[in-house]
Amino acid sequence: MSGTSPTSGEPHPMRRATDHDPPGNARTASLVVAVRPDDPDAEWLLARLPPAVGEVVLVGAGADGLERTPRGVPVRRLGPWDCAAGEVPHRGLLAATGDHVVLIGGDGSMSPAEIPHYLHYLDSGFDFVKGSRFIAGGDTASYPLVRRLGHQALLRLARQLYGQRLTDLWYGFCAFRREFLDLLGLREDGVELGAELVTHALHYGLRIAEVPSLELPRRHGPSHSRTIRDGSRVLRTLVTERPRNTLHRFAAGSG
Repeated sequence: MSGTSPTSGEPHPMRRATDHDPPGNARTASLVVAVRPDDPDAEWLLARLPPAVGEVVLVGAGADGLERTPRGVPVRRLGPWDCAAGEVPHRGLLAATGDHVVLIGGDGSMSPAEIPHYLHYLDSGFDFVKGSRFIAGGDTASYPLVRRLGHQALLRLARQLYGQRLTDLWYGFCAFRREFLDLLGLREDGVELGAELVTHALHYGLRIAEVPSLELPRRHGPSHSRTIRDGSRVLRTLVTERPRNTLHRFAAGSG
């Protein structure tokens, strides 16, 4: 795990650097699952939810008619959505009611068994927790060379712009405190890449933790990654959200 803290500007007043829940004050967690039309794995995922999840919001197709998971957790369905427009429907995140919101894909490549790890860091004082495939304990089954090179270039830019040493921008498995929902730039009809959510979290000085995550092969069908489209959106967001003292950081780095 690697944690980062703001290095420029004023942190958002809601950020808490040493926030531990008192005993007996249990937090609730909502799981938002983005399901594409060709992802038949919602039921597979819902059958494996950890006890920490108290609500599921399914966005898109899959698990038709399912109102509760096998463990009795309520399931709410939203959709359909235009998956060609982006990866993560805002409306599912906005509909979540838990104290913590966890975002996961519905294609079987992200394991729900990792969710307690994310929630642990939220309960320990972090504001935004994101998975990383590129730190010790994480891995990915497939990552084409072109996408890997583009990702490395964007990571270097993000470190220059924000002074943060993150290791994985594109991965969409993340969790955050619901009280920060308004800071993440969500719109009722919008979509986001995981990287854009992370960029907004960086912009507002939220305390971010990276935790190792194992990206498994999709259970059915090919990957939907679009390197050029995804990279251009991330680049645009990184530059648009850059902090005011970026030029000073570039000058210091080149000196």
